[in-house]
Parts: sequence; structure tokens; C-alpha cells
Amino acid sequence: MSMNEADPRAITDMKLELPAGAAREFDAVGMSRELLRATRAGALATNDPASGFPLATLVNVATDADGAPLLLLSDLSLHTRNLRADGRCSLLLAEQGKGDPLAHPRLTLVGTCAVTEAPRARRRFLSKHPKSQLYVDLPDFTFWRMSVSDLHLNGGFARAATLTPRDVLTDISDAAALVDAEEGALAHMNADHADGIRLYATRLGGGKDGPWTMTGCDPDGMDLALGDETLRIPFARRVTDPAALRKTLAELAERARAKR
Repeated sequence: MSMNEADPRAITDMKLELPAGAAREFDAVGMSRELLRATRAGALATNDPASGFPLATLVNVATDADGAPLLLLSDLSLHTRNLRADGRCSLLLAEQGKGDPLAHPRLTLVGTCAVTEAPRARRRFLSKHPKSQLYVDLPDFTFWRMSVSDLHLNGGFARAATLTPRDVLTDISDAAALVDAEEGALAHMNADHADGIRLYATRLGGGKDGPWTMTGCDPDGMDLALGDETLRIPFARRVTDPAALRKTLAELAERARAKR
């Protein structure tokens, strides 16, 4: 029996509570989903097989259609050696900004990483990290997918929540049609509707003006990028097929044009 099977909660409860009124209410699920989908790099902690000590390294991060983290790792790296011996790991995703770093939200995911050869993993990772095309086909690089067991959000002072994968990840069990159509939808939007994407980013996402591109879409929302900057635009309702996606994108375009 694995450790997660013996103890279904990978993050144990401290049994502590903040005093009533210590912090304003906040959308822990929405904040977590934003961090998961929009963050491009994170700190990966793995277990050294010889010493047992944790090793923290910086890695680029993308997400699968359901939100599971995707990594592109080299066999020459210590973290890859560690994961091949023990797949258990932790991934920290943090929002960057001015001032005290601890005032900004950050999300910790714990789970297990395993190699994936799914074509979708490669496509979604390279969509978010196009510069990785320079080395993705070198023989020592492999894609890994993280199976998330638990998540812990620190949203800033006195704002914290321990969440389950069901809270944060996206259910794609009924969205096979959308997942299969994603690549074509992105190509079409980026080629024929660049102005609309620009409006999504600037008027709905608060991004700066520029040639934004759409890098991903899933039942819960779409991901946009401008160079190294990213934005997550959530959908008002779940989208599970191409027809619903077209309708939702048209509605968002109308909303963006009406907003000044």
C-alpha cells in the first residue's frame, strides 16, 4: 500500500483555526485555478534517493486539459533522477508582484509525477513555452505529468485553504469533443481572430495592449499569452464541445467590445 493509500490526505491538518474575522472572505478555488493555469514556472521539490533530503529546483510548468501540471525534464537533472526513484513531489506556484513576496498568493500541489508520452502533453507544453522547441527533441528530455493528491493555497496574510483535486482541477469526462478540437480551435483563433483575442486580454483580463495569442482552452476557460506574460479568462459556464466554444467566444467578444 502506498503512502497516499494509507493516508488519503497528503497534506495533514494542523487543527488550527484563525480567530473569527481575522481575514476577509476570498475565493480560494478561483484563486487556485488562476495560479494553476497562468503560472509559467514553479519550484519542484523531490526526494533524494540516497539521503532522503528534499531537493527544490525551478522548472517550467504547463497544464493538461484537466489542469494537471506538465513538466519537461532532462535526465541530466537531479530532480529527474529523484522522480525516477520516487515519484512523490511537491510543486509551488507563486504570483509575482511588487512589495512583500509573502503578500502575494501562492499554491502548493503535492502528488506523484510519472512520464507521459501523450501527444497532447507535448502540444500543450510547447504552446505555453514555445522556446522549449529548441531542446524538446534532445534525447535526454521527457514529458512528465503530475497526479495531484492535495493542494494548499496561501492567498496572503490570514488567507489559507487546503483543497482537493476535485475543487481545483477541471472535469473533462464529458468534454472529449472539446479536447480533441482544441488544437484546431487555437490555430483558427490565432490566425483569424487575433483582434478578438487582443480584446479578451486587454478589456476582460486587464492585460497590456499587444499581440496576444490563445495558448489553451478547456471546459472552464482559456489561456492567453503575450511573450512571457499570461492571462486566464474563465468562462461563465462549462464548455464541452466546439459549438459551445464558438458561442462562448462570440459572447466574450461582444462583452469585450462593449467594455471601455
